[in-house]
Formats: sequence, structure tokens, C-alpha cells
Amino acid sequence: MKYKRSDFPQDFLFGIATSAYQIEGHAQGGAGGTHWDTFAATPGNVVNAENGDLACDHYNRFEQDLDLIKDAGFDCYRFSTSWARVLPEGRGPINQEGLDFYDRLTDALLERGIRPCATLYHWELPSPLADLGGWRNRDIAGWFADFTEIIMGRIGDRMFSVATINEPWCVSWLSHFEGHHAPGLRDVRATARAMHHVLLAHGHAVQAMRGLGMSNLGAVFNLEWAEPADDSPGAQEAAALYDGIYNRFFLGGVFNKAYPDNVLEGLAPYLPDGWQDDFDAIGVPVDWCGLNYYTRKLIAPADTPWPSVQEIPGPLPKTQMGWEIDPDALSRFLIRAAREYTGDLPIYVTENGMASPERRQDNDRIDYLDQHLNAVQVALKQGVPVKGYFVWSLLDNYEWALGYEKRFGLVDVDFETMTRTPKASYFALQEALAAG
Repeated sequence: MKYKRSDFPQDFLFGIATSAYQIEGHAQGGAGGTHWDTFAATPGNVVNAENGDLACDHYNRFEQDLDLIKDAGFDCYRFSTSWARVLPEGRGPINQEGLDFYDRLTDALLERGIRPCATLYHWELPSPLADLGGWRNRDIAGWFADFTEIIMGRIGDRMFSVATINEPWCVSWLSHFEGHHAPGLRDVRATARAMHHVLLAHGHAVQAMRGLGMSNLGAVFNLEWAEPADDSPGAQEAAALYDGIYNRFFLGGVFNKAYPDNVLEGLAPYLPDGWQDDFDAIGVPVDWCGLNYYTRKLIAPADTPWPSVQEIPGPLPKTQMGWEIDPDALSRFLIRAAREYTGDLPIYVTENGMASPERRQDNDRIDYLDQHLNAVQVALKQGVPVKGYFVWSLLDNYEWALGYEKRFGLVDVDFETMTRTPKASYFALQEALAAG
């Protein structure tokens, strides 16, 4: 790789990220059903009708996987906790086996000198809560705070950092408006409520952790740079709206206690009553901001009902996902986030990586990571307080509606035998992290 550890500030952290449902094997250890189990069981929702029942069997193989993290030289491991593994009904009786698993995982990380960086929620909502409306139901903010107290009451004393909800746009818009993720709705009213309630739940979880005496708490947002497909006023307006929905709604809610006007033009009639009064809870101070970045989109107007936008295929090289590779947009996002939202607050790139069909000699991934580390360097030189970079992902895993086909891992997984085989990108990063 072009970059090595010594090219970054002395306190800069390098990490690797995963999520519970994508690797653990959810049909083990007393975990309850989730809306992802239901979504995957519905024909046509997931490639090859694949599910997360076994995934990478991380539940039984986590010691081996943590050895891979240690041997690569990463400082931090960003993992997520499964709500349904801890509370099978979403509320009520605790599954002690689930708590014990995260307890063992935490201790195993510390034994290896790896900082535990937890994310409370990465999309697997317990089915009984989905039956009550899930993210459409305002009560979910309290349910989530209760879960937060239970899981962090057990492992919070040993966390280096904790994020609340991974990628609010995916939890709300992708899942309730576009229908591509569980619960698979296409309903603007449900979407507006989910977008607001996911931020309200974030704020309540932060308050719950403050009540436990915890610090180094953050929020994680997924961002896509929205670029007009041409110079026309219509394309510029469409790109601004896409940017508002995807990026500025969530960042603005948490850090500016406001939603963008162009988004409210379409969503305000569907937001829950009294939504304006929730910003003090939504905007409760956090200690850092996490940005997940993968791609940019070219946006043009569309002859459809609101939001009247469409994506146009772009000319840049693409990953296995069909996503354009645009590392410059990561620099722009980091600079923009600091200037418009977070100020001097530490920023982490909490996810960045690519899907590649190359299962061993993945030079395309090495090049991708180098380009995006260069983008971080550009932001650092502009004075942006970027404090760390997390690669997505450690393992090839369950890529949600795309099943097991798209491979993001530094480590190849044979899903028949569960054999782990580090790829060229793993060894390249290992050498880079050891240098300096």
C-alpha cells in the first residue's frame, strides 16, 4: 500500500468493522426473531432466499476472528450488538446467554489489546417490536433506551466507544420508502415517522448511557455525495433534495436541531405531531461523529411524485456493487461535516470499503483503500479533526438483500466450510500498520 501507519498522526486509530446479524449466525444462542428473518423468508426479497441463520458462524468462532484482527495490527474493532439476542421479545425477559456472549467478546478483545467499539443497533429489529409498528411507533425511543441500559449495563464499563444506530438513512428511508431492506415498506408516512423516531431513539440512548456514567459516545451516518447529472437548474435542485434526504436530514437533526427545508416540503405532512419539540432530545451532545462513505451518485430530476429525483449512471470505475469509486467525495464530506455540523468534534471514518469478486488477490481493494486513505490525508491537511479510519469489513458476510454474493471482506469466507482465508488486502494492511 502507498500509505503506512507513520503517515498519520500519532493518535490516529485504525479499525475494522462488522455487524451482528451479518456474521454471528442469528439462529443460535437463544436469540429472538427479527424483522430481517421475516424479510428474508419472503420470496423475492433476498438473493437466493438467503438468511442470517448461520452467516459466518462468528458466534462460535469469534476467538479465531479476533485473532485475525490482532494479527493484522488493527487498534479497534467496531462490532454491533443484536437487540433480539439480548431481549428476544425486544422487551421483558433477558436472554442471559446473549449478554454472556457480548461479555466474552469484550474480554477477548481486551485480552488481545484491541479497543472495543460497540454499535448498539445495526438493523435487526426484534419481530415483536416490528409487530407494534417498529420505527413508525414513537415508543421505540423508550424501548431502545431500555435495551441500551441492559446491554451497556453489562459491557459499557469496558467500551472504548459506543455508537447508537448505524446508518439512520438505511433504517428509515431505504427500508420504509424504497422497500429494499426490512421491513420492506414503500410508504411515505411510515418513512417520515421512521426518520424522526430513529433520531429520537438515538438521543434517548445517549441519555441512557450518560446516566450510566459513560463517555466517548457517538452517532454514525452513512453519506452519499449527490452531484447534479448536468448543469441544468432542475438537476441542481434534484441533487440538493437527494443530499437533503440522504445526508443533511440526519446530520442536521443531531447537530443543528433542524431538518432541511427542501425535505420538509415533502415530509412535513407525514411527520408525527409535535416533532418540532423533540430536537433537544435528538440533539443531545455527543463526543464524536462517525461517517460511513462508499460512493457518490449523479442525480437528475424525475417525472414522478415527490421526491422527483432519479440516479443516472456515472462514468467512474465501479465496485462489485455497481457503486462509483470517488475518493475525492470522502474528502469533501469530511471537510463539510466539520464546517457545517461538528466543528472541533472528533470525526471517524467508521466504514469504508468495497465489494470485489476477487477472493484472494484483491488488488482492486488495495487500490481502493489507498485512494480513500489519501482522501483522509487531504482532509487532515485542511485541519479536519479526523481521528480514525475503519475498514468495512473483516469478513465476507451476509450482505442483507444481496445475500452472500457481494464480498466486502479482507478475509475470504467459504460459506460451506466456514474456512477463513486472508486476502492480499489483509496482508497489505498488515504490513502498512506495522510500518511506523
